[in-house]
Amino acid sequence: MTVSPKVSPFLWFDGQAREAAEFYVSVFPNSRILNDSEVSSGPAEGGGLVEFEIDGQNFGAVDGGPMFKFTPAISFVIDCDSQEEIDYFWEKLSEDGEPGQCGWLQDKFGLSWQVVPAILPDLLESNGEAVMGALLKMGKLDIEELRRAAEGG
Repeated sequence: MTVSPKVSPFLWFDGQAREAAEFYVSVFPNSRILNDSEVSSGPAEGGGLVEFEIDGQNFGAVDGGPMFKFTPAISFVIDCDSQEEIDYFWEKLSEDGEPGQCGWLQDKFGLSWQVVPAILPDLLESNGEAVMGALLKMGKLDIEELRRAAEGG
């Protein structure tokens, strides 16, 4: 029996829901817009209401107005299998956004992402202090440098 996820992110924008959904599906492989409609009543009347999918994960987005903004207290983690993936997502998502420290960035809509190597938990387990010390000095994460730290070098 297949169980469908019961939880999915719903993102609040101020007039950029459609633009954001189109951007995210252009950045992530296996992604698509599922539904694009207009809010028919209430405070967000006339704004966009978009459902989209990023690699099997459903998202919702609404043009709800200026009342709420994104905060780095909530972020999405992208587990990358290679440095090429890290470089790709870092470049695409930080363009017109804000690159941060330790693999974190904010995209041009203010949404926070963590672009990390999938092997990070293993590296931290093998030599946590050294790996964390190296990671704290980085913006975009460098897998080889983290591996060297894990090996004590």
